[in-house]
Order: sequence, then C-alpha cells, then structure tokens
Amino acid sequence: MAPERETARERTPSGATATRLRTRLDQPRPPRRRLLPEWDPEAFGRLSERIARFLGTSRFIVWMTVVIIAWVLWNVFAPGDLRFDHYPFIFLTLMLSLQASYAAPLILLAQNRQDDRDRVNLEQDRKQNERSIADTEYLTREIAALRIGLGEVATRDWIRSELQDLVKELEERQDGHGVFPAERSAGRDAEDR
Repeated sequence: MAPERETARERTPSGATATRLRTRLDQPRPPRRRLLPEWDPEAFGRLSERIARFLGTSRFIVWMTVVIIAWVLWNVFAPGDLRFDHYPFIFLTLMLSLQASYAAPLILLAQNRQDDRDRVNLEQDRKQNERSIADTEYLTREIAALRIGLGEVATRDWIRSELQDLVKELEERQDGHGVFPAERSAGRDAEDR
C-alpha cells in the first residue's frame, strides 16, 4: 500500500506546483461571469447621439406637442371610467419629468462624444498646419537660394550689354582700321606692295 500512496502524491501536485498549474501566465484566463449586463460603449454612444439629434429637431417638438394635447383632451373629454390622469395631470407631469431626466444625460453624452471628435479633428488640423508651415518655410528658403544663385548667373541682358561695351571699345581702338589685327596686317601688306 505504501507504493500506491506515493504514486497518488506524484499525480496530484501540491504547494507552489499546484498554484503554477492553476494560473498559467502564458494563457488568458477564462472570462468571469458578471452580474451586470455588458454593452458596447460605442453602440450606446451612437444610440445616444441619434436620440439627442432627434430631441433637437422640430419634428420632436411637434410630436411631443401632439401627444400632450391628445393626453389632455383624452383626460378631459373621455368618459370618466376611461380617464387615466385626472385634472392636475400628475401622471403627465411625471412622464415629462422622466423624459427630461433621460434626455439631459443623453444630450450630455452626445456632446461629450462630439467634443472628443472635435478635439481629434483639431489635433489633426494643427498637425496639418504645422506640416504646411514647414513646407512653406522650406519652399521659401529654396526660392531665396535660387534668387541668390540667379543673381550670380549671367543673364542674356547682361551678356548683351557686355558685348555692346566690347564692340564700342573695339571701334574706338580701331581708328579707322579694321577691327581685327588680320585686317590691319592685310591692309599694310597691300600698301607695302
């Protein structure tokens, strides 16, 4: 019997080994059962935005006015046993308070989501503006460098004026003789003959 007890101990780990086998760090834990229901916050946010968008329309005001008028007319002119809210219309007041108590947080939630979107858009616009400013500064520096470089390049007008100056100088030196030395020497050769 002693050998059987030893094999039983070997099979069932205890102490630190048992803890290691129960909670493995390389595997995710199984999901826990929750008492509260779970919902997708994005889906709830989209729903609240749709409701808040509807609450801000004239269609909502018209439908709410129609319901209130129908409520009041029914409870004033309907037979006594079919009326469900008598003259001070306490139940109508309760329903309007309930509607307002739900509408206010939904509108605030929709505004918070819109603020988050605006913040993200503002950050993207700021980054785009920074890139545009950097690009503009780079192009400005490049244009300035081209202008400086262009100032050192000989333009057609400058070359033309330099050539005209050289032609005038040569004409002044000519003193009636040919412009080129070969023409002068040809003239002297003719005179020498």
